[in-house]
Amino acid sequence: MMSPAAARNRQPILDVLSALLPGSARILEVASGSGEHGVHCAAAKPGWVWQPSDPNPHARDSISAWREHAGLGNLLEPLPLDVAGIWPIGPFDAVVAINLVHISPWDVTEALMARSAERLRQGGVLYLYGPYRREGRHTSPSNAAFDADLKARDPRWGVRDLESVVAEAQPHGFMLEQTIEMPANNLSVVLRLHA
Repeated sequence: MMSPAAARNRQPILDVLSALLPGSARILEVASGSGEHGVHCAAAKPGWVWQPSDPNPHARDSISAWREHAGLGNLLEPLPLDVAGIWPIGPFDAVVAINLVHISPWDVTEALMARSAERLRQGGVLYLYGPYRREGRHTSPSNAAFDADLKARDPRWGVRDLESVVAEAQPHGFMLEQTIEMPANNLSVVLRLHA
C-alpha cells in the first residue's frame, strides 16, 4: 500500500519529531496505516525504536511488507492495537498519531489521551498530525470541504477544534507545547506530559 499523503508529509513530520526527541527514543505509532511514516523515520533515525500498530489487518500487512522491504532492525512488527483497547507496556518517549483524530469517533481521542498518559515517560511527547479548526473556524476552504466529506462518510468523524483536543488532554497531565504549520493546511500538535 502506498499513500500519496504520506509521501508528501513524511519528511516534514520527521523534521518536527527530530527536533522534539533525543537520538535514542522508543516511539509508539498508533493507527499507522500503510506504514510509510515508520519506515521513513526508522531509516533516518537508527537510534529510534519505532513500534507501529493498526487495528486493521490490511494495514498491518502493508506495514509488514514495508518493514521487510526496508530491512530495518529498529522498525518492529506491527501490533494489532485498537486505541481504545489494551496498549503495549511502556514507557515510551513519544506516542505518534498521524491523521487519526479526525478519522475516528471522539471517544478514540479520549482514549488516546488517557492511554498515552499511562504509557509515556514523564516529559514524553504525544504528537498529533492533521487538520484542525482554530477558534471554531476552519483554516482553509479545503479543510471545510474535507470535514463535510468525513461527516458524510461517518457522522462521528470530522475535523476537530484544536481547543477541544487540548482541553481533553490537560486533565491527563498534558500541556500544549507548540503547534506547527505543516503542508496541506495541517498542523503538528505537540503535547508534553508533565507531572
